Amino acid sequence: MDSDTIWRNIDEQRGQLADLLDTLEPQQWATPSLCAGWTVREVAIHITQSHASLGEMLPSAIKSGFRFDAMVRRAALDDPAEPAAITARLRAMAGSRKRPPMTKEVDPLLDILIHTQDICIPLGIDRPMPADAAAVVANRLWHMKFPFAPQRDLPGYRFVATDADFTVGPEWGARREAPIRDLVLMFARRRDVPDAEPEPEADAD
Repeated sequence: MDSDTIWRNIDEQRGQLADLLDTLEPQQWATPSLCAGWTVREVAIHITQSHASLGEMLPSAIKSGFRFDAMVRRAALDDPAEPAAITARLRAMAGSRKRPPMTKEVDPLLDILIHTQDICIPLGIDRPMPADAAAVVANRLWHMKFPFAPQRDLPGYRFVATDADFTVGPEWGARREAPIRDLVLMFARRRDVPDAEPEPEADAD
């Protein structure tokens, strides 16, 4: 996927998430997300903070002892933005190619696809991922070592997407077939790898 297509997908997904967030009731914003200890509101704020400057993130970094996970958590907790401001920020990101330092171009796409599921799944909202974009994200996840490391954490599997051109893992591995969205969620530790389906019993003679 080329650069322009990656950023077009990012803009589309951010805009669609903003539209969805505009429909939520106050109690839904307070719903626990798939990110342990994070509410829907805090995840939504975190997405907008990918445009924060180093100076803006510095207070959170200092308070958290420069630990990455603690820093992004602190930044979300300290942000007082109300829902309307959060969705306005998301829409204002359209057309920008700004991304956090030391990240790859595909990482904002990874961020928006996964965090949209973090928000939607606990709310019972079925939110499809565009298959081609999800395949790019799955490939990025598969080769990461931080904060996710699926090759280390999920050894011995061969993953095959049923709705995209995507296959990873050793040929001898235990085969797991699933929609590409589910593979992304497995690699990002949002969903467990399913057990193998039992072999059908042979008919008795």
